[in-house]
Amino acid sequence: MTSQGQSLRFRSDDNCQVNFREKLLIIDSNLEAQDVEGLKFLCRDWISHKKLEKSSSASDIFGHLLAGELLSEEDPFFLAELLYILKQNSLLRYLRQSREQVESLLPTRRRVSLFRNLLYELSEGIGSENLKDMVFLMRESIPKIQMTSLSFLAYLEKQALIDEDNLMLLEDLCRKVVPNLMRKIEKYKREKASQVVTPPVDQETESLHKGEEELFSRSDVNQFFGALQQRVSGQDQPMRNYGDRETLVSIEILGASVETLTSETSTKEAAVYRMDRKHRGHCVVVNNHSFTSLSDRPGTHRDAECLERVFQWLGFSVHIYNNVTKGRLDEVLKEYKSHPGHADGDCFVFCVLTHGKFGAVYSSDEALVPIREIMSHFTAQQCPGLAHKPKLFFIQACQGEEIQPSVSIEADAINSEHSPPTPSLLASVPSDADFLLGLATVPGYVSFRHVEEGSWYIQSLYNNLKNLVPRHEDILSILTAVNNDVSQQANKEGTKRQMPQPAYTLRKKLVFPVPQEKLLL
Repeated sequence: MTSQGQSLRFRSDDNCQVNFREKLLIIDSNLEAQDVEGLKFLCRDWISHKKLEKSSSASDIFGHLLAGELLSEEDPFFLAELLYILKQNSLLRYLRQSREQVESLLPTRRRVSLFRNLLYELSEGIGSENLKDMVFLMRESIPKIQMTSLSFLAYLEKQALIDEDNLMLLEDLCRKVVPNLMRKIEKYKREKASQVVTPPVDQETESLHKGEEELFSRSDVNQFFGALQQRVSGQDQPMRNYGDRETLVSIEILGASVETLTSETSTKEAAVYRMDRKHRGHCVVVNNHSFTSLSDRPGTHRDAECLERVFQWLGFSVHIYNNVTKGRLDEVLKEYKSHPGHADGDCFVFCVLTHGKFGAVYSSDEALVPIREIMSHFTAQQCPGLAHKPKLFFIQACQGEEIQPSVSIEADAINSEHSPPTPSLLASVPSDADFLLGLATVPGYVSFRHVEEGSWYIQSLYNNLKNLVPRHEDILSILTAVNNDVSQQANKEGTKRQMPQPAYTLRKKLVFPVPQEKLLL
């Protein structure tokens, strides 16, 4: 392996015309087995478990990243980030990157989550003797197989013994066995707590904001979060420092009914997206009713019918895909990423009705697909036809497997009685302008679906679009009405409720033209 790597390095230095795949092969030849294990672990959120299991080399992983359009010669940053985490900074030159460049871009372009990065860093500090001690302390819970520190931490995560908001077991083990690693855990907590709530603005979209005024001043934002923290927790909490960057602020509603700041609080009327092209746009509906082993989703066809009806009424060409496998979903995404109809369209809508888990949705063959992966196909770079146009994504899905349903209400999630704390939804939204993501519920909690009448969220979205578009309400005002509507619903016993959660990087108001015909029930 080393001699091959030296040969490849010699060729690359002598030939400046080495193509991108050859460079990837050079990088592969310079990575050891432990680096490949690290790559597989760091890519767990982006590549399916089955594909990672079959990957025996770094080039196998690079192939999956290329196929998933997570890596390209034009944008190799994800691989640069991975090499940086692996401390293989000398290999960054093959991607025309440097350690300093990667560090400067990480705050806005990070793909490896802070939690996964923490686990990798902890694995580096857990020696073989430390690992034996940790396994001994957990002998009742750990299978008797040979493990590395990384596979040990991956096992804890897979068994849901740890997650990004639950580090109690990890802290206990580190405190007892490797106390010096507690500093890394404390650092992670600080970084996670101070993550900026507004999506980053990349170079491509930053120019769109020049000359525009902020919708909210920094003091407005501070007042908003102060009020939000008090209303959610009922306690006084220290105000986070959100930095000095002057960007267009977009507010994420974190499961609380907050009326203090809305799109109307700007003293100047916001600009409005253009809605007068030849075609309103395409609306794609992925409707999964049946799965390989997960339970069926009765009532979902009612949701699909309502979405088809309301978006056709608004002028969209609606395309419904039922029981979509991962392979078919990839085909659909590729088709609409390069659809020629976007050039003459005003807008794009993508709806997913399925089971879900922690910022991801299940295909009908039960592949877990990150929401961000779906949305990333439609950035200005990937889909130029939709550049500067609003892209709306509505997700009726929730976290994990299902709970036992009551007579007429089911949940599109698992373990609803013990749902984890809410992670940030903005991790799913691309760092690009003109996106809106409407999620049926706050991550970590269930969303409910009536087995005959459809889901609370989609039915409310349907009714509020039908009622409020004729009143010239913008989409954010409509989603606020949806929040209010769904939050007041409950199951028969009155013990289970739901709160939708939108996140967006829209730059203007989105107001659909009023259709000439009424939408009949």
